[in-house]
Amino acid sequence: MWWESEAVCLIDQLRLPHEQVTVRCKDLSAVARAIKDMTVRGAPAIGCTAAYGMALAAAVSTAPDALALLGELEQAKATLDAQRPTAINLAWATTRMLGRARALSAEGPEAIRVGLLDEAHSILREDLAMCHAIGEHGAPLIPARGRVLTHCNAGGLATAGYGTALAPIRTAFGQGRPIHVLVDETRPFLQGARLTAWELHQSGIPLTLITDNMAGFMMRRGEVDCIIVGADRITANGDVANKIGTYSLAVLAQAHGIPFYVAAPFSTIDLSMAHGDLIPIEERSSAEVTHLGGQRIAPEGVTAAHPAFDVTPHKLISGIITEGGVIYPPFEDGLRAAVGKGA
Repeated sequence: MWWESEAVCLIDQLRLPHEQVTVRCKDLSAVARAIKDMTVRGAPAIGCTAAYGMALAAAVSTAPDALALLGELEQAKATLDAQRPTAINLAWATTRMLGRARALSAEGPEAIRVGLLDEAHSILREDLAMCHAIGEHGAPLIPARGRVLTHCNAGGLATAGYGTALAPIRTAFGQGRPIHVLVDETRPFLQGARLTAWELHQSGIPLTLITDNMAGFMMRRGEVDCIIVGADRITANGDVANKIGTYSLAVLAQAHGIPFYVAAPFSTIDLSMAHGDLIPIEERSSAEVTHLGGQRIAPEGVTAAHPAFDVTPHKLISGIITEGGVIYPPFEDGLRAAVGKGA
C-alpha cells in the first residue's frame, strides 16, 4: 500500500493473480469497505490501512473545533474496528491514531489533520522496518535443506511490503540459501493459491502449491523441514489466532516432530487476553464455502460454516518470531517484554 494524491492506494487482492489493479480510497467508508470485503487483508496491512482511514476521516471532516473532530474520530475508530474483529492490529492502529489526535487537540483541528497523516506515514514505515527485522531473526531458523511450509498469505500483500511469515523465507533466499516453499492453497478464500504463490513466483522463489489436505502427507514423506505462519492475534500465554487451518497444521507438525513457528510484530500481541478462548472469531459468509470463483460447488439449500480463523494453543508453537527477536516457550515473560519494547 502507499499514499498518493490524498488517497490510500491498495493492490486489490480480490483480483489477484489474474490482474493487478489499484484501488484508491479517499474517505473512511471506502477504507472500511476495502477492509471488510478483503480488498486488503493481512493483520499488519489492515492496521496500516485503518491508520490512513483515520487520517482520511480527519481530512474530510468539517468539524468546527477539535472537540467535535475528536468525536468524529471516535466514531471512525468504532466503524473501522468492527470490520474485522479478530485481527488486533486493526484496533491497535486506530487506538494509536486516536491517541495522537487527543494529544494534538489543544492545537486545534488543523493540527490534528496534519498530525494524523504524519502518524499514518510513521505506522507504514515502522511496519516495513518490522518486516525486515523479522526476516533477519527468522532466517536462521530455517534448516539447511530449506523446505518450508506456509499457510494463507503473510507476505508483502499482508503488510507494508515485505511480509511476516514470508520475511524469513525472502531473507534466506536473498542470502543465497536453498529454499523451497510448500504453499497451502488455504480454502475457502485461497489466499495461498492466489496471493502467496503469486508473490513467491514474482520473486523467483521456488514453490509448490498444495491443497490443504496434502500437508500431513508431505510431512510424513519428509518434505517439510519447518512451518512458518503469520498471526492475527497472540494472547498473553502465547495462544495464536490465525487463518482457519493453522491449528490443524500445528497438530500435524507436533505429530511429525517438525518445528512450528509464528512470525508476527509486537502490535499483534494482545496482553489484555489471557488465552486464546477469549479471542473473537470472525464468521464470514457461508457463500465463500459453497461457491468457488462465483460458481456454486455445493447443492442448493446446503448450509456451510465459515469461521475465518482458528486458535493454535501455545504448547504447539516452537517459537514466535518478532522484530525484536525470537520468543521461545514459556511465552508469557517474553511477550510482556516485547510489548514493553514496542510501547
